[in-house]
Amino acid sequence: MGSALTSIGLPVALGIIMFGLGLSLTPRDFARVAKHPKAVIIALVCQLLILPALCLGLVVLFQLPPVLAVGMMLLAASPGGTTANLYSHLFRGDVALNISLTAINSVIAVFTLPLITNLAIWWFMPAQDELGVQFAKAVEVFAIVLLPVLVGMLVRWWRPGFAERMDKPVRIASMVILAVVIAGAIVSNWALLVENVGRLAIITVVFCLCSLALGFFVPRLFRVEPRQAVASSFEIGIHNATLAIVIAQTVIGSMEMSLPGAVYGVLMFFVALGWGFLIRRLVPVAAAAA
Repeated sequence: MGSALTSIGLPVALGIIMFGLGLSLTPRDFARVAKHPKAVIIALVCQLLILPALCLGLVVLFQLPPVLAVGMMLLAASPGGTTANLYSHLFRGDVALNISLTAINSVIAVFTLPLITNLAIWWFMPAQDELGVQFAKAVEVFAIVLLPVLVGMLVRWWRPGFAERMDKPVRIASMVILAVVIAGAIVSNWALLVENVGRLAIITVVFCLCSLALGFFVPRLFRVEPRQAVASSFEIGIHNATLAIVIAQTVIGSMEMSLPGAVYGVLMFFVALGWGFLIRRLVPVAAAAA
């Protein structure tokens, strides 16, 4: 991938995706948290605390090279996205809860993503002092993640009819852009990918399955309603792989670090689909609820 695509194309692509997310959000999506505080708190604890610890355990177990290990931790720190909302809709989850969790996680990720990434670099790559997300780069993360979302929300407030008409085209564009971003990351790092494809494919599939299961069974353990547990499962199990790729390549400046996100971005669609059908068999009431 050329430098222009990396430095300009990737942030623009992610900006369109996050703008599309903003078009689907309203202030009510943040206020809705008060109606389901237990479901939201449990999901956030899983997302922000348990999941990074789980990912760290997998990285150590699979003995990934340091740069790929940091890439996995960056992926674990990335919030859910609109794809999680789509899967939740397909398998009768509480989509309103999904949207609220996506909104909250996108805000929190501005702080937690640099923190987790820097800790991972300190742990796995202590000699690489030039890498990491310093203050200036953290501001860049804020601009990449939140500003397009805020613009999308303003457009929805200012021109709700336009926002409704643009929802489907932006979603389609987001999927196309995601495919281009992932393909570019894979092509640019083909040799390294071939060398590690076995380990990356296995660990990303295991990570995705563990994330989905964590997001479903932990809320159910605390008696969260089935539809909300389904929403939590997809929100925690489906990460914004594009964000992880963009942060790795443009903010940190490591093409290799983006590989776990690229491999995950391809495989998670199939893993999440299979998980959705399994949930329907395990929890018929969740599948049957309107």
